[in-house]
Amino acid sequence: MTVQFELDAQALSAHAEALGGPSWMVNRRKEAAELAPTLALPKVEKIKIDKWDFTNGDVVLEQKDGLTPDIDALLGDHRTNVLVERNGHVVYNELAMPEGVLFMGIKEAMEQHPELVEKYFMTEGVRIDEERLSALNAALTNGGAFIYVPKNTQLKDPLQAIFTMEQANGALYHHTILVADEGSEVTYIENILSGTNEPHTVNVVTEVFAGENAKVVFGGVDQLAESALTFMNRRGVVYANGRLDWALGHMNDGNSVIETKTHLVGDNTYSDTKAVTIGRGAQKQNFNIRTDHFGKASEGFILIHGVQKDAATAIFSGTSMIHHGASKSNGVQTERVLMLSEKARGDANPILLIDEDDVMAGHAASVGRVDDTQLYYLMSRGLSRQEAERLIIHGFLTPVVEELAIDSVKDRLREVIEGKVR
Repeated sequence: MTVQFELDAQALSAHAEALGGPSWMVNRRKEAAELAPTLALPKVEKIKIDKWDFTNGDVVLEQKDGLTPDIDALLGDHRTNVLVERNGHVVYNELAMPEGVLFMGIKEAMEQHPELVEKYFMTEGVRIDEERLSALNAALTNGGAFIYVPKNTQLKDPLQAIFTMEQANGALYHHTILVADEGSEVTYIENILSGTNEPHTVNVVTEVFAGENAKVVFGGVDQLAESALTFMNRRGVVYANGRLDWALGHMNDGNSVIETKTHLVGDNTYSDTKAVTIGRGAQKQNFNIRTDHFGKASEGFILIHGVQKDAATAIFSGTSMIHHGASKSNGVQTERVLMLSEKARGDANPILLIDEDDVMAGHAASVGRVDDTQLYYLMSRGLSRQEAERLIIHGFLTPVVEELAIDSVKDRLREVIEGKVR
């Protein structure tokens, strides 16, 4: 089943209905399908994405079985509290968790816990009518995960998920929902990977809910191929006295639009977004990182470091918005971009939007090319230019990597960074 953007709402609705699910999901799919052609693409800065074909690809993906050698190596000895999906189909789900905790594929959750999924699927986090690509995700969801941690349940061990897209000319519409109910704690780590070098599309919507007095640590390492066209919309909603930490490594090689937004809706809420990325080749990426403060005494921090090689382009837009009524809030952001060649381009656009008087806010941004003196010094010590650049990249990204809250994400990122700079 190949979905082209030129399809009208009726044809798209038929495709959405064919993907199935409980009655409420079919209705929501059809609603989104009708809306999608009428909505604009996500707003991005300085990169034209209107010619990017986000909607081409087969949404009925081939069933896969077992673990590939790459997945097996990535799991290592960590075989419990793990979910693995290949082409949107669950191939491994081993759990050892307290009663009431749910960790399963999104399609399985729709069938087994329909009321719970319905409550959170694009209702309070990402909205169906926000923009075209998220609406398409709602209409065509064909993979993803559902995590629910009941009230006052603190999980000591992290949950880990691996999602691979392996079908040439396929389209993965991946949707993950993570709910940490009141007083709960959870650490969740996901890896989204390409398993083919043929053209494919990956559309990801993630909705994370940190309930009152809950804590969520979300770690993600995305490593999609040059042949993958990627859209990611990660959204966090944090309620009173809750906390959400994002630890993200955007290591895709293809053109990408990445959004990470957090809504601090309750009083005394906290969010911390840290991310690193490396662009190479002729890759074009747009990053939109935003924290909205609605509750009083809310704190939001953003720290992004990006490296651009070859003729890669990346635009980093960071926004801290303190809404009226969010008094005594604090929003701080830092974006730093390092370019390693004359053709590489990186822009940092920090934005503070303040609609309240009694607050604190600040931003810092820097964009620059590699210091020739540094390169010359390292090369004068017998290093090749490639080795010198490798050390400079590690030095530039390490301060962010070391601050990430999850050790396994740090280790994974070091491996991926090493692979990208060699």
